[in-house]
Amino acid sequence: MKRLLHLLLFLALVPSLLALFPRLQAERPGPVVLLLDAEAVREEAKTQGKSLLEALAAYRALGVNGVAFPERFVKDWVANGVLLYRQGRELQEEGLPARPGWFYLKGDPKLLALLERAYALPSEKLGPWLGFPVDVQGFPAFYDLKEIAAAKAQGFYVAVRPINQRLRRLDPELPLVPKEADAVVFAGLEALGYPYRLEEARALVRRPVALIEGTPQPGFQAFREAGVLRLFSLRYEWQLTLSPEEAADKYTLAARERGHQLLYLRPYPYPQETARLLARLKEGLRASHIPLGTPRPRDFAPSPLRYAAWVGVGAGLGLLALGLPVYGPWVAFLLLLLALGYAGSQAGALLAALVFPVLGFLGPRNGLWLWARSLGYALMGAVFLSALGSSPAAVLGLAPFKGVSLTLLVPPLLVALSFLEKDFKEALARLYAHPLRLGEVALGGLALALLAFALLRRGNDAPLVPELELKLRSFLQDLMVRPRFKEVFGHALFPLALLLPWPRYLQNALLFLAGLGVASILNTFSHFHTPLLISLFRVLNGALLGLLLGLIGVILVRRLRTWWLG
Repeated sequence: MKRLLHLLLFLALVPSLLALFPRLQAERPGPVVLLLDAEAVREEAKTQGKSLLEALAAYRALGVNGVAFPERFVKDWVANGVLLYRQGRELQEEGLPARPGWFYLKGDPKLLALLERAYALPSEKLGPWLGFPVDVQGFPAFYDLKEIAAAKAQGFYVAVRPINQRLRRLDPELPLVPKEADAVVFAGLEALGYPYRLEEARALVRRPVALIEGTPQPGFQAFREAGVLRLFSLRYEWQLTLSPEEAADKYTLAARERGHQLLYLRPYPYPQETARLLARLKEGLRASHIPLGTPRPRDFAPSPLRYAAWVGVGAGLGLLALGLPVYGPWVAFLLLLLALGYAGSQAGALLAALVFPVLGFLGPRNGLWLWARSLGYALMGAVFLSALGSSPAAVLGLAPFKGVSLTLLVPPLLVALSFLEKDFKEALARLYAHPLRLGEVALGGLALALLAFALLRRGNDAPLVPELELKLRSFLQDLMVRPRFKEVFGHALFPLALLLPWPRYLQNALLFLAGLGVASILNTFSHFHTPLLISLFRVLNGALLGLLLGLIGVILVRRLRTWWLG
């Protein structure tokens, strides 16, 4: 039976690999745009006595090929002298028949004509003044259309940042998205038109929209048909704590390892630091073979061959059922119910992530062959997981994988279950009667603490990531596609567990922790927004580095043991 299941496994592997080609084609790196924030540049230009376009031309010489125009507020036009602002009582004192509780604007006739139609508010004309019953200084008020047209004429990639506001009219004749715009980056924490006017807003947005990493914007899904571009930016307060080189490396990493196409930049307070940022960023992109240019939304049609992966997942589930020493069929059945009930359409991908990290532990403990077998099964499961889970929405990061925490929790527990003997009742009786040693309690506590630590510190922004690890991450990122520490740690434990004469219980404890590292392989591939080849290189680098460290650890432990025993 096992031979038949292995045959099905390998037969399903080939079409599953072929099913990944559309995703690999869509994930080709670049081109990217260095997108400079126009308002940040405007403030810098004022201090230098330059216009915005003059400042942008200087940045163009440094490699910037895009500019983002945040929508302006009424108060911005007032501050720049384009509009005058008065309260009704002030105009009354000047002899005009203004309403005392109203607010009035005067200035550029074209802008006033747009503002008169911009809001779902009563308004009145009082000679050259336009009045509203509420203070509109904080209301969105379009863009400087001449600046946008001039930037486009100079060859810049132009993005606009419209603001969602409940009282603004979504009128197609209003320039909410100017015709020169190449992309739309929604400002604030909501998509335009959220929550009740998304259909009206979607009719206005005919340009690709930017998905900002780390900034969920409710209503964004409504604009997917226009195309999605991934955008990376640094919060300015955090950027100022980084050197220009550190900031540039983060942007390079985002383009190389997370597929971002729009790199949203803000200048440092000193021009010299901004020049260093841009020089290091261009150098990093060049070294990563990522060109500057005009990005296109990454879309692909999933291959029908992906359904063959279900055969592989089913075969893996069957091997688990036959390989577990106790209740194997029941465990496999419960895993199937869990995946179908919890993950729905992602059930096959979740099953692959839960089952395949365990299969390598079900065979004989024949030295490092157990490590190679575990790695092989995990990579096979990664193929099935990627084939079944790689939808365009998942790759863009719009549909997160369901069950990320389960991929780190369930496989180590199944590995521990595989350590039970078939006559588990007698084994449990021996365990109950086993005299407790302080060292064994300490080792058990350490194992549980490491498992909890691994679960609580998932992701780059987890609260339990030590500062030393962050520095080591940065160092490794400069050398290679950085492996995950859980995987390095897990692979390193295999030689230590299998090549040294530990008691059985201690070897089991080490292999249990090693199982956490193998589970992390499938967890890595479940982050579908990371390019597939980057995940593969991350896993292989972690396996090789971990194995090397483990072999060094074996040598050190043997020498320490020789010294201790005299």
